[in-house]
Amino acid sequence: MSRREAGPRRLRLEELLQRNVYDVDHRPHIVVDTSKCSRCDAKPCVRLCPAGCYTVVDGRLVFSYEGCLECGTCRVVCPLGAVKWDYPLSGRGVYYRFS
Repeated sequence: MSRREAGPRRLRLEELLQRNVYDVDHRPHIVVDTSKCSRCDAKPCVRLCPAGCYTVVDGRLVFSYEGCLECGTCRVVCPLGAVKWDYPLSGRGVYYRFS
């Protein structure tokens, strides 16, 4: 059976996310109070951020807003309220390209 007969190949999430285009603002739309993060053992933001914007390096939380998908998950799951999240300035942020 040829590839054409089998139908189009389904893309993985990582491949779909690589198609997105970002217009990053000079002012971050997410500000993380890392002093609160140091008291958080669970760090659910690291596990639940679909874009992988949160990582732990040498025991400290590191955040990079440039690849943010603007879903607001981090704000919802943070048990200490360390995340201040606003929408990016008008016309800025992520442009989804799924096709």
